[in-house]
Amino acid sequence: MKSTDSMMLETAHSPILCEISRHASRNSDKIALVSGTERVTYRQLSSRILAAAAYLRSVGVKSGDRIVLSAQKELNFIYFYLAAHYTGIVNVVVDPTSQRDRLDYILGVVNPALVMGNRLSVDGYRCLSFDEIDLNEGAEADIQPATVHRTDVADIMFTTGTTGTPKGVCLTHANIAGSAGNTNAFIGTQEGDIEALALPLSHSFGLGRLRCVLMTGAALVLVGNFANLKSFFSVLEAEHVTGFGMVPAVWQYIKRLSGRRIAKFADQLRYVEIGSASLPVEDKRLLMELFPKTRLCMHYGLTEASRAMFTEFHADAGNLTTVGRPSSPQVEVCVLDDYGKPVPDGVDGELCVRGNMVCRSYFLPQDNENAFWGDWFRTGDWGHRDTDGYFYLTGRKKELINVGGEKVSPVAIEKAILSLGIEDCACVAVPDPSGVLGEVPKAYLKRGRCTMSIDDIKARLTTLLPTHEIPVQWEWVDSIPRTASGKIQRLKLKQ
Repeated sequence: MKSTDSMMLETAHSPILCEISRHASRNSDKIALVSGTERVTYRQLSSRILAAAAYLRSVGVKSGDRIVLSAQKELNFIYFYLAAHYTGIVNVVVDPTSQRDRLDYILGVVNPALVMGNRLSVDGYRCLSFDEIDLNEGAEADIQPATVHRTDVADIMFTTGTTGTPKGVCLTHANIAGSAGNTNAFIGTQEGDIEALALPLSHSFGLGRLRCVLMTGAALVLVGNFANLKSFFSVLEAEHVTGFGMVPAVWQYIKRLSGRRIAKFADQLRYVEIGSASLPVEDKRLLMELFPKTRLCMHYGLTEASRAMFTEFHADAGNLTTVGRPSSPQVEVCVLDDYGKPVPDGVDGELCVRGNMVCRSYFLPQDNENAFWGDWFRTGDWGHRDTDGYFYLTGRKKELINVGGEKVSPVAIEKAILSLGIEDCACVAVPDPSGVLGEVPKAYLKRGRCTMSIDDIKARLTTLLPTHEIPVQWEWVDSIPRTASGKIQRLKLKQ
C-alpha cells in the first residue's frame, strides 16, 4: 500500500479538496461517510476520489469536458463528483427522477462528454452506470490534478424552472467553497459533528450540506429520505447524529406523523439547517420549544447565490418574520429599484447580492441578460431592509400583481388566506375582468377540512387585507403544484 502522502488531493483550485486532503493526512482513520453498513474514512475517501479521477481519464474524459452526474445518494456519486473537481471536469448535476423533457433539455444545452448514473441511459450519449464501477481496486492510483483556477467552473446546476425554462447556473470552485465556508461559519459545524443527510443531492441544499460536512472534517451519514420517519429516527439515535438539514415541507411531514417525538433528540442535536422555502412563524416557535438548545438556522438564497443570508430562531426570537442578514462578512445584500439604484430602508425593491458564493454567470448567454446590476446579482425577489440590517421578503418580482399600479405580493395574500384555516393556497395575477385595473389576484384553494364558502373567506379577509389585495377570482383545486423543496409553481396554475 502506498503511503498516505501519495494520496493527497492538494490542488491550487479546490479549497474543498484541499481540506479533505488535510483531514486525510492529519486524521486519516476518522469516518467521513456512512452508507448503510459501509464506513469510509478520510484516507479512503481521498484514495477513492483519486481512483475515480483516474477512471474518468481512462475513459477519455479530459479537463474542461462536461459530464452529467445523476445525483443518487450513494458513495460512487460522491467519489466521481469530487474527482471531476480534481481533474478540472465540469459536473452537471441532475435529479435521477427528472422528467424526460427536462433531462433532454439539459443534455441538449450542455452536450456532455459522458452521462453517469444508475438507470440513466439516453440515446446519443455515452452512458456509464455507477453499479458497474468498482473503485476499491487500484484505489491509490497516482494521478496529478488538472491545471485549473478557482474561478473556473466546477458545477452547473439547473434551476427548478418555477418561472420559466430552467437556467444552467455556473458555479466556480471558489463559489462552492465560499458558500460552504460562509455556512459553516454561521451554523458552527465542527469536526466532531455527525450529520444525517436525507435531502436529495441533486439540489443546491443537499449538495451544499455534503460540501459543508467534508470541508470541516465531520462525518456524513447518507439516509434514503424522510419518508420512513422510524428509520430516520433510528439513524439519529444509532449514529449519535448532531445535525441535519430539512426543507419546510419535510418539517410539516415530521410534525404531522410524529408529533413531538422528535424532541427526544433535543439534547443531542447541535444544529438544524432549514431552507429552500418559507416556514410559518408558528412553526418556528414550535421548533424553538422542541429544541431549546439547538441552533435552528434558516437560510435564504438561490442556486445562483447559495446561503446568502441566515437567521437563527433563538437569537432572532423577536424577529421571526425576517429572512435574516448576510451570512458572513464575505456577503453583501442590498435593495435596488427598477433602475438599479438603492432604495431607503423600509422601502420595497429587488434584493440583490454579491459575494464569494455568487455564481459567475448562467451557461447560456441569453440567460445573463438583466441578471446583474454591475457585480450585484439580481435575485428576482422583492422585499426591503429595516434599520437594523434585517431583510424581509414580499414575493418574487415576476409574480407581483400590478393592481391599478399598486404592486401586490401573492405571498401576503396567501398568508392571510392560510391564517383562516385553508389547507393550502396560491395566488396569481389574471387580467381584470372589468378591464379597469389591468391585473387582479386570483386565488387557488385546497379545501382540506375547511367548511367555509368563498363568500365567508372574502368577508373575513376584509379585516386582514386592503380591498385591492382581496382576490377577485377564486377556484377550488385538488392540490397546489409545488417543487420538491416546497416552492409554489405558479406558472403551472396559469397554464
